[in-house]
Amino acid sequence: MACVDIGSTFTKAALVSPATGELLATAQAPTTLDDVVRGVLDATAGFPDGVPVLACSSAGGGLRLAVVGYEQLISAEAGHRAALSAGARVVHVAAGRLDPPGLAALADARPDVLLLVGGTDGGDTAVLRHNAAALAGWDRSVPVVLAGNAHVQDEVAATLRAEGPPVTVCANVLPDIGELAPESARAGIRAVFLEHVIGGDKLSTDPRLRQWVRAVTPDAVLDGVVVLAGLRTAAEVPGVVVLDVGGATTDVYCVPDLDAEQTALRREAVGVPAHRRTVEGDLGVHHAVADLRAAAHAEGLPPLADDALALGEAAATVALRRHLRAEAAYGAGGASARGVGLVVLSGGVFRHADAAARDAVVTRLAGDRGGAAGVLGGTPVVVDADYVLAAAGLLAGDHPEAARALAATLLLPDSDQVT
Repeated sequence: MACVDIGSTFTKAALVSPATGELLATAQAPTTLDDVVRGVLDATAGFPDGVPVLACSSAGGGLRLAVVGYEQLISAEAGHRAALSAGARVVHVAAGRLDPPGLAALADARPDVLLLVGGTDGGDTAVLRHNAAALAGWDRSVPVVLAGNAHVQDEVAATLRAEGPPVTVCANVLPDIGELAPESARAGIRAVFLEHVIGGDKLSTDPRLRQWVRAVTPDAVLDGVVVLAGLRTAAEVPGVVVLDVGGATTDVYCVPDLDAEQTALRREAVGVPAHRRTVEGDLGVHHAVADLRAAAHAEGLPPLADDALALGEAAATVALRRHLRAEAAYGAGGASARGVGLVVLSGGVFRHADAAARDAVVTRLAGDRGGAAGVLGGTPVVVDADYVLAAAGLLAGDHPEAARALAATLLLPDSDQVT
């Protein structure tokens, strides 16, 4: 089985035995953005003829998603968290009744998909109805995932469909106060991604792409992180955090030790998802360097050298700080600072750096007073040198044993451990 990650800069391929999970070979090639299928064929050229391909993609910036909710602190935030868990790059969050300036701001964000939420089941319906009417004639090319108040979903879906935008109806992301239920919306977002982004002509007109791609890359990686965390349930501190520095974005994944976490969390209005992810679209080491420098400056970091590892270190530092600030909403002190017994570094900047340079980066991250020390201080760190997390995530559904065996390579004594 060829497990392929079509990234914004490089397309990475892993040849894996679906029976045993053995990693047989790895390869990569530049992503060919005019037609990403050529890059996949280049990356897998050395693999056996006819090998099946499973792929994920973040090419072209991945999945751009906007959230429209009832109000900022509850339903819009619930939609935001559901979107992040689905591997989307959230480019806009709106709350309340959409007006002409709100619709203009939404258009400026250029989303691929819109997630429309609002109201608990049986709660307020007026705002959801208003926003559906406002969006119905807004942009027929942008599909809508509807995951709001179940009592008016049929009516709202009919309002939208009357004007033409495709609508996918899912269960409410916030069925009751304090109850976050993102899985249905996550599945709906994935289906829309496959149908309208991969199935369209944005990345390729070659029908093979539709057959290969199963998920947006961060969604596949999150599935792989869940597999890895599942292997560590017997560890003294089983939680896992992954820092994935890419050319266009830097992603942070968190599967904490829920038992340790619950001792510190207060009950929140929007609930606490077990598997969390944040994506930072201005923290890329190739396609977003100017934005990365600005973000690093805003965080008080020293001026950045042009060295790729220095840029990667800054991206990881800023992304982890932001992630911890977002996590603080889950409880005092930030949930992902608790119950984490393994940190995984991923991305080309870490994969290609020499061991001494990587050690120095980890040491500085572990001493970061801006927040990173809360996760990396004294925690074992490994490098996903072969990009096995995305491959494990792709295999997890149909080949769970192979996925576990592949993820377990990050736990072996001879894995690429930094500290």
